[in-house]
Amino acid sequence: MKKQIIIRHATTNDHGQIWKIIKQVIASGDTYVFAPDSSKDKMINHWCSDAKHTYVAESDGEIVGTFFIKENFPDQGSHVANASYMTLPSAFGKGIGRMMGEFSLKEARQLGFKAMQFNIVVKSNERAIRLWKNLGFEIVGELPEAFNQRDKGLVDAYVMWRRL
Repeated sequence: MKKQIIIRHATTNDHGQIWKIIKQVIASGDTYVFAPDSSKDKMINHWCSDAKHTYVAESDGEIVGTFFIKENFPDQGSHVANASYMTLPSAFGKGIGRMMGEFSLKEARQLGFKAMQFNIVVKSNERAIRLWKNLGFEIVGELPEAFNQRDKGLVDAYVMWRRL
């Protein structure tokens, strides 16, 4: 029987489990701009700040994914959402990223956003690019050497966008 995934707003009680995911995801230094040795305080303050709508994906009481939605830019750019997603590595391949992506698109629409944009999707992160394209995002720009990947050095990144 497939486990049920519940997506809900994050609370301060979730910070420990959110940190567990963040710590594992950034450790490799290959897909997120955050330094692999970033502190828990730094990351929780960033991920769960008041300027963001932060969510968790929960399965049997364990948080297996997290994401946030925020304004991509203030004022005249505030109609475009930005979002960031992380899945617990042990839960990769179980559709959690897709569920969070689909949920976030609906939620962003309900929050009044007109589009969603990802400012930096590392070109070598083929799994994420495939997911976002499948959910209707298009690559609207390529940033040369925009990401300093731990093992490969400077690599290109994409800007991805879709209308809501």
